[in-house]
Amino acid sequence: MRRMIVQTRVLLSAWTSQSCIWRWPMALACAIGVGACGGGGGGSNNDTTPPLPDPQFRVTATSPFAAGCDGVPALGTLYINSEVEPMISVNPRNPNNLVGVWQQDRWSNGGARGLVSGASLDGGRTWVQSMAAFSHCTGGSAANGGDYARASDPWVSFAPDGSAYQVSLSFNGAVLAAGSSSAILVSRSTDGGMTWTNPVTVIRDEAGFFNDKDSITADPTDARFVYAVWDRLDSATHGPSYFSRTTDSGVSWESARAIYDPGPLAQTINNQIVVLPNGTLVNFFTQFNTAPNAPAIVTLSIVRSADKGVTWSAPIVISPVQSLGTRDPETGSFIRDGSTLGSIAVGPQGTLVAVWQDARFSSGVRDGIAFSRSQDGGLTWSPATRVNRDPGVPAFLPAVTIRSDGTYGVSYYDFRSNTAVTTTLLTDYWLARSTDGVTWVESRITGPFDLAIAPVAEGFFLGDYEGLTSVGTTFVPFYAQTNAGLADRTDIFATLVSSPGLAVARSAAETSMRAAAAEPMTMTPQLEQRLRDTMVTVIQRRMMGRAPAGSTPNP
Repeated sequence: MRRMIVQTRVLLSAWTSQSCIWRWPMALACAIGVGACGGGGGGSNNDTTPPLPDPQFRVTATSPFAAGCDGVPALGTLYINSEVEPMISVNPRNPNNLVGVWQQDRWSNGGARGLVSGASLDGGRTWVQSMAAFSHCTGGSAANGGDYARASDPWVSFAPDGSAYQVSLSFNGAVLAAGSSSAILVSRSTDGGMTWTNPVTVIRDEAGFFNDKDSITADPTDARFVYAVWDRLDSATHGPSYFSRTTDSGVSWESARAIYDPGPLAQTINNQIVVLPNGTLVNFFTQFNTAPNAPAIVTLSIVRSADKGVTWSAPIVISPVQSLGTRDPETGSFIRDGSTLGSIAVGPQGTLVAVWQDARFSSGVRDGIAFSRSQDGGLTWSPATRVNRDPGVPAFLPAVTIRSDGTYGVSYYDFRSNTAVTTTLLTDYWLARSTDGVTWVESRITGPFDLAIAPVAEGFFLGDYEGLTSVGTTFVPFYAQTNAGLADRTDIFATLVSSPGLAVARSAAETSMRAAAAEPMTMTPQLEQRLRDTMVTVIQRRMMGRAPAGSTPNP
C-alpha cells in the first residue's frame, strides 16, 4: 500500500507538469505550447472554499550525459538519472525568471558527473536545461577550464543587472590523495540562464589542499561585486574560510585568501554570504573544533565586512549546534542530512534569520529545526526556538528565506507519515511561514515519498541543502524528491506556495503553532559522544571517509 501511495503521487506530479521539462535547444518548440505547461494558481483565502493544492512542477528528467563521459574508471556507485542538492535564485529585473542548479548523476563516494542548470521564464512552471562546462560530462576540458571528472556543491545567484552567476567545486581524485586536484569555478549567464560562459578558475589546488562547500552571492546593492566563499582544507583537521570577489561583473576575480582562520584542529564549513541593505557583508558558517578526546564544539557564527570584503570582523557566535543527525527510525540506516550545517537569509529591512538541525528541543533524542534571528545586522541573536510542528519525529535539511513583505519561510523534511514497515521510509516536505518569528503556519509541500529509494552517499542523500526563494507573495521551494523506481531515483521539483500577506492558515490542511523554546539539556557522557560522532561523520562525508585524527565515530 505504501508503494502505491508513493507511485500515485509521482504519477499525479508527472500529469501536472508532463510538458514542463524543456531542454535547450528545444525551448522554442516548447514555447509555442507554454499555456499547456502551467499549473494551478495559488490557494484561495476564502475560509469556506479550501484552496487547490499548491502546484508542483517537475524540473528534471533523465540524464543528459553520455555513458563514460567523465573519461575515468568508475570508482564507487553511479546513480544515473538521479538529481540532488538543488539551489535557486530569482532575477531581480524579471521575477518570472528563475534559475536553479543541481548535481546530475550522483556518485556514492563524492560529487556527481556534472552540474546542470534550469531556467524558467514563467515563474517556475516550465524549465529549460543548460550546462556550464564545470566537468567533462558538461563539456569541460583543458581548453575551456573544466578539465575535471566530477563536480559538486552547486550554487547560483542573480546580480541586480540581471546577470546570473553559478559556482562549482570541481575535482579529480580522492580528497587530499596523491594526484588529486580541486578547484572553485565560476560561470556567468547574461541571458537568464539559457547559456553560460566558460568557467573562470577562482582557485585550484593539487593534493596538498582541498577546496570544499562553496557558495556564491551577487551583491544586490552593486552589480559589479560578486562574492565566492568556501573552506580550504589543508588536512582533515584544519580549514579556514576562503574568499574571492569580482569587482568588474565577473571579468576578473581577485586572488583567493583566508578571511577567517579558526586555528589548528579546527575548520569552518558551509560558508554563505548575505548582504545587508546598507551593503555590509555577513559570512555565515559552521565551525568544528576537532581536538581528539575532547567534547564536540560545533558553533554557528558569522563574520562581517563593511568594505565589500576587504576586511572582516572577529566572529560573532549565533548559537552552539547540538545536532545528532537523522536515521531511519526502523532500520537505523543513516540519512545524509544537514546536521551541523545551516541556512541563512536576509530580509528587505535587514533582518537576518538562521535555521539548523538541533536536538535541544527533545533533550537530545532527535533533531528538530532551530530558528534564530537578528535585528541589528548580526551583532546579537535571539535564543533558538523550534519551528517544526511535530517534535516526535526527526526533522532535517532546513532552508530559510524572507519574502519581500517580511514573511519568513522555513522548509524541511520529516518522518511523520512513516510507518513501522522496514522496507520503505515515507517522508514529507513542509513549509512553515511566520510574520513575527513566533507564530508559524505549516503546510505540506509534497509527500509522502519513499526516501529509501534515494541515492546512497554515506546515507540516503537528497543533498546537503535544498533551495528556497520567493516571488512576491509566493514561496518557491526548489527541492529533491524520490520517484517510484530505482532506474530514476530522484528528480528536482519546484512548488509555488501562495499565501496572503498575513501568515494565516488557508484551510484545515494547514496548522498553526507557536515556536517552542528549548528546555535545558543535560549533557551526559553518552550524549557528548553522540554529538561528537555526528561532527566526525559530517567531516567524513565531506572528506570521502577520511576523519580527523583520533576521532573515529562509534558504529
